[in-house]
Amino acid sequence: MPRSRRLPAAAALLAAISVLATACAGRSGGEAADDPNQDVTLNFWHGWSAPGEVKAIEENLARFRKVHPNIKVNVTGNMTDDKTNQALRAGGDKAPDVVASFTTDSVGKFCNTGAFADLNPFLRKSGVDKTKVFPKTLLEYTQFNGNQCTLPLLNDAYGLVYNKTAFDAAGITEAPKTWSRFVEVAQLLTVPRGDGYERLGVMPTYHGYETTPLRLAAQWSPTYFGPDGTSNLAKDPAFAKMLTAQKDLVAKLGGYERLERFRTTFGDEWSAQHPFHLGLVAMQIDGEWRPSMAKEAGVGFEIGTAPLPVPDDQLADYGKGYLSGTIMGIAAGSKKQNAAWELVKYMTTDTDAVVDFANAIHNVPSTLAALQSPRLEVTPQSKTFLDIARHPKSNTTPAQVDGGTYQLTFTDFAYAVEKGDVADLAAGLARTDRQIDTDIAKAK
Repeated sequence: MPRSRRLPAAAALLAAISVLATACAGRSGGEAADDPNQDVTLNFWHGWSAPGEVKAIEENLARFRKVHPNIKVNVTGNMTDDKTNQALRAGGDKAPDVVASFTTDSVGKFCNTGAFADLNPFLRKSGVDKTKVFPKTLLEYTQFNGNQCTLPLLNDAYGLVYNKTAFDAAGITEAPKTWSRFVEVAQLLTVPRGDGYERLGVMPTYHGYETTPLRLAAQWSPTYFGPDGTSNLAKDPAFAKMLTAQKDLVAKLGGYERLERFRTTFGDEWSAQHPFHLGLVAMQIDGEWRPSMAKEAGVGFEIGTAPLPVPDDQLADYGKGYLSGTIMGIAAGSKKQNAAWELVKYMTTDTDAVVDFANAIHNVPSTLAALQSPRLEVTPQSKTFLDIARHPKSNTTPAQVDGGTYQLTFTDFAYAVEKGDVADLAAGLARTDRQIDTDIAKAK
């Protein structure tokens, strides 16, 4: 079961996290004094809720108990970040010692406010070289300013899922590798009907589920912040090029208003009524979970997967994509941090534990060893996303002190661009830079 990690949820979380600096100032990993070999009970909170997910967590913890029989783990699932932060502020015996969160956008806040303990001392004491365990991109979104307050726990890679049967009928022999070919294929696969569509090649608007500005921008390998730490949207041509290319695709597929009318007829993203499942769209920008969800929905066509297309002048980098994932950390206020570290270390660095968890919930493993493990269950569809996760040019949105606020600001600007509300793109990007810099200054 996938996690969409919606930015609005991250934005709503920022106020709650911002007050944690004083409430959660606890011992660092170098100062934790508890004995992890003594009998102890940990409170572990996570957000998974589907029966298969909960079962996978329980199975992983059962394996952990065999290695650490003295550590009992009380598990609370289906917990939102908002509920977690309320509990961290309140403290006490019922507060979580270990947290797994889907909100990678808020790592900067988690680290900066001291809500989670810095894991660098724990890594050093355990002799774990994080640079040899985790892919570089995953380390980038789990730390902030040198504070490794979280570690990766599974990984999401974004690519292209497509209706191969529709491709074959249209004489299209392979997934598009360049953006110009992507536009051509989207037009070839689009079948208009009245003022709508019988089938759309791809839903290109930013509200089209995972077709977000952040996912698309990754294909241009953008630099969100300059060397001086200021917002870089206007200076890096990648952003203007992506926004222009997406707006052009919107126009070629019928225009913003027509596309948005069609989009409002779509079913829920996580249900069998997803438009890709129903054949209403032929290509879907999505994560590694979509092929298995489509099969479970009983689609009547063959499913293909591929990396997202790249700009025409970056063909050599084809195969890259946007990466995100679940994060795991230790509450700074916990009095059981050494024991908590044993759980975090097991779930995030033990190869078999990571592989078993990835196999169970159909996510991408988050360690270099697990990505290469012969025990990893690989299908032709999942191999695409594993390759995206391994690609050296795959990238993510960097952690920032204001959490996901800068991403929301950029996303809101992109919404205005695609609607045609921005007359001067360069000036608009410069204004957005100033807003982002202002927000970051306030957060500091």
